[in-house]
Amino acid sequence: MISHLPLGLAFASPLRAHCPTPPRLSRPPPHPRHAGTGGLGCVQAKGARRRCCRASVSSAPAAAMDPSEVKKDLYPLVEPYDTGFLKVSDVHTLYYEQSGNPHGHPVVFLHGGPGAGTSPGNRRFFDPEFYRIVLFDQRGAGRSTPHACLEQNTTWDLVADIEKLREHLDIPEWQVFGGSWGSTLALAYSQAHPEKVTGIVLRGIFLLRKKELDWFYEGGAAAIFPDAWEPFRDFIPEEERNCFIAAYSKRLTSSDPTVQIEAAKRWTMWEMMTAHLIQNNDNVKRGEDDKFSLAFARIENHYFVNKGFLSSDSYLLDNVDKIRHIKAFIVQGRYDVCCPMMSAWDLHKAWPEAEFKVVPDAGHSANEVGIAAELRSATEKLRDMLRK
Repeated sequence: MISHLPLGLAFASPLRAHCPTPPRLSRPPPHPRHAGTGGLGCVQAKGARRRCCRASVSSAPAAAMDPSEVKKDLYPLVEPYDTGFLKVSDVHTLYYEQSGNPHGHPVVFLHGGPGAGTSPGNRRFFDPEFYRIVLFDQRGAGRSTPHACLEQNTTWDLVADIEKLREHLDIPEWQVFGGSWGSTLALAYSQAHPEKVTGIVLRGIFLLRKKELDWFYEGGAAAIFPDAWEPFRDFIPEEERNCFIAAYSKRLTSSDPTVQIEAAKRWTMWEMMTAHLIQNNDNVKRGEDDKFSLAFARIENHYFVNKGFLSSDSYLLDNVDKIRHIKAFIVQGRYDVCCPMMSAWDLHKAWPEAEFKVVPDAGHSANEVGIAAELRSATEKLRDMLRK
């Protein structure tokens, strides 16, 4: 059903301006305790929990990945040894899980979107014999409840949630791993709580600046994916196309559930079709799922309309000094259309101490071979440093 827009026409369309609108080893885990239940507003899930050292700073120049130097395979899939729900507000309850080594070095995985939720494959970037792997679904996403809820859902709510989860699991400090929106949240959290972070791995850098949103949602990326752009564009009447983020916000918050679902699918499909260098059919199918699309699109759009709830366009770059001392890795696909390399490059220039790797034959997805290999390599380098 995807029609094709002539490439020349896509290039002829100017970029629309984005609307102003809206070294210590961790302690072993203690005896389990139960998470709270209950709440107000939307329906909440009930559940209960079952059952490090800081790396030194070293500068590294920007480098393209040499495929011969890194391993291609991720770690085998492991099952969680602990799952639970943590009540973080009078509205929201988060799903979390732990896998790997219960006495290992803790690492928290921050998923993208916002609104995408976690999946079992996210555990595979980490050596399960060394790491205590913590995954959780952010507010409104995945198995967290209420589903797709925008109330009390901001960047700073999520930063506070990460701290609540760390304390709930009795983790004194941990490594932070995040890609795409997860890189945004990883930077925000680490800058707010640098004393709790032992290392940082970032992928597909997204700094939530106006020029990044304009590129992807207001016509820039359409020059590369005109066939995927047209269904996204055509859902919005011509008189509202001066700002697609605002136009979609109106429909994603409509009182009509049918309108919400259709808008969510169009929004989600646009991103799913552009996330890989070579289009991935399994990824595209995610955009056809009503439940996934609704959370993904509503929460993502909510954050973008509100400029990420950051106080300035350059907030994350301006606060790099707070984390400059933490050993960090930045992994970026050269042909990332969703989060173009300009952002990773700007972060690299502001933070040259972080090891910067450009994957020359990859787009945005963490599951592309070269990016996955570099992410595993980064977690192994941090592992080896912690073992010394």
